[in-house]
Amino acid sequence: MPQVSSKEFGKVQGKPVELYTLTNDSGAKAEIITLGGTLVSLYMPDKNGKLDDIVLGFGNLEQYLTDSPYFGANIGRAANRIAGGKFTLEGSEYQLAVNNGPNALHGGEEGFNMKIWDAEGYTSGDSACLKLTYTSPDGEENYPGEMNVEAVYSLTGSNELKIDFNASCDKTTIVNLTHHSYFNLAGHNSGKIYDHNLKIEADQYTPVDENMIPTGQLKPVEGTFLDFRSPKRIGEDAEEAAKEYTSGFDHNFALNKPENEYGLAASVYDPKSGRKMDVYTDQPGLQFYAANFVENLKGKQGALYNPHCGLCLEPQKFPNAINIPSFASPVLKKGEIYKHSISYSFSTE
Repeated sequence: MPQVSSKEFGKVQGKPVELYTLTNDSGAKAEIITLGGTLVSLYMPDKNGKLDDIVLGFGNLEQYLTDSPYFGANIGRAANRIAGGKFTLEGSEYQLAVNNGPNALHGGEEGFNMKIWDAEGYTSGDSACLKLTYTSPDGEENYPGEMNVEAVYSLTGSNELKIDFNASCDKTTIVNLTHHSYFNLAGHNSGKIYDHNLKIEADQYTPVDENMIPTGQLKPVEGTFLDFRSPKRIGEDAEEAAKEYTSGFDHNFALNKPENEYGLAASVYDPKSGRKMDVYTDQPGLQFYAANFVENLKGKQGALYNPHCGLCLEPQKFPNAINIPSFASPVLKKGEIYKHSISYSFSTE
């Protein structure tokens, strides 16, 4: 039988942060805290059946509040970058906090990743589940409207971790939610992910300017270091990627599937452990980030995290889409419901 348990992880200004443990029949386990709905640990079996924790994280609440490069967090209201932190909706201009060079990043100075969510654990069939809810007040981080957000984690009996987002708002606003775990399929403390093989279901990507903002173009990956249409060792073109404005892999890929269709976005395989991860989404874009700026960071269980020690695969609408009319719009109108489903599905080969 799947199981759900909880205990206190710490307190923020006197308010408790809970840690929920979801366990399936085979012993796979996900640990999630109510701060940001953050995935702090994910134990999956290797080809010999040995369980290892395959996401980067911290063993204490304090580091999530002060040191975290969005480890395991759910990101909102708007993931990725917005140029100048500015956008216009229904004739009104909004100025967000500029927290990443000249841009707004990942929902602001205190985005959804820094909020304590309400939580309810339960089981459903062969799945252990956690329903997280948060109400974002009108004007929080200068976004318009009161937004009700729900994120449901499900750890299935087949070693799939699903995240289903829902959001609604009482005013027209923007929303672009994603999940920001850093994966290392060899184990979170295994060093660089250069020997992982990555395949991304995308023929095109969105090139960026020196401020990391998309130019509005779509360019073919063919003939570039971003060609992951067939499985490729991540380290193969890492030096080429490091020469870019991005200082390594930090690119949005335009997925081949139709915009709102749920389908395969990427596959990652670690030959050492035999673990494979397939990522599914219904969003049009996928950000591949290779932990370029994680440096000398003390993690859980005595780990020391350095550049390229994990990879993020973040399903999303394209960065700065609110300011680029040709991109799928992140606008959510009053009365509409935003939905976004992500699946990280694990197997061994």
